[in-house]
Amino acid sequence: MDPAALPEPGSPEGRAGLAAILGDPARALIALDFDGTLSPIVADPAQAWAHPAAAQALRRVAAVAGTLAVITGRPAGSAAELGGFATVPGLIVLGHYGLERWADGTLDSPPPEAGVAAARAELPGLLAGAAAPAGTRAEYKGHAVAVHTRQTADPQAALDQLRGPLTELAARHGLAMEPGRMVIELRPRGMDKGQALKSLVSERQSGAVMYVGDDLGDRAAFGAVRALRATGIPGLTVCSGSAEVTALADEADLVVDGPDGVVALLGALAGTVSRAG
Repeated sequence: MDPAALPEPGSPEGRAGLAAILGDPARALIALDFDGTLSPIVADPAQAWAHPAAAQALRRVAAVAGTLAVITGRPAGSAAELGGFATVPGLIVLGHYGLERWADGTLDSPPPEAGVAAARAELPGLLAGAAAPAGTRAEYKGHAVAVHTRQTADPQAALDQLRGPLTELAARHGLAMEPGRMVIELRPRGMDKGQALKSLVSERQSGAVMYVGDDLGDRAAFGAVRALRATGIPGLTVCSGSAEVTALADEADLVVDGPDGVVALLGALAGTVSRAG
């Protein structure tokens, strides 16, 4: 994509959403996922540093949009550190699907639920009992636990092998199971990216919304954008596309080429608003 060109969404609803954002950017909410959207997918999630140009692109958007947010399954503080978000004025990071909030260097985080701690305690024995393949890795996130299979010999087969035992573990402790890119995450029920997005739109009294994501966990946010449209709030859904996960692209108004494409889109959006102003 030409860095200066703002692409046209493929659906009339998406075009209307983009037009509303450009027409009144001060009332627009621009929200993005982190992993696979602002940062590349890597074998070790702790090394998923944001795209080198992401912070600069976010600063440009923050200067023209009413609200800028990152909504992620990660701990909010982790995303803020990996993204370099301390340099982005006014950015809100909703971590753990909205359970945590980071803004202006301050983190608001409730105590972890007991079910998450219980699942964490059982997880090593469960993985051993299920004969989890070599390379399977558990990640403890405070408000969630995740099992990654990306480093196994056959990541999809390993994920399929562990899905049943992890489903049972989630049910025993009243947790929701969230699938992702070669990962299954167990987290508290009652909050997802869609709920987080709707709550932020209501809080900020946003007049239009754009959400950018890449994975199955972002489908709830795409659904929230569609629900908001039905209430009269225009919206645009954007997929950070990849060959690994294609389901979200089928639902998106616009597909861009991974984090490179997301950064270019943000730059084009900020540039278009600045020129119009």
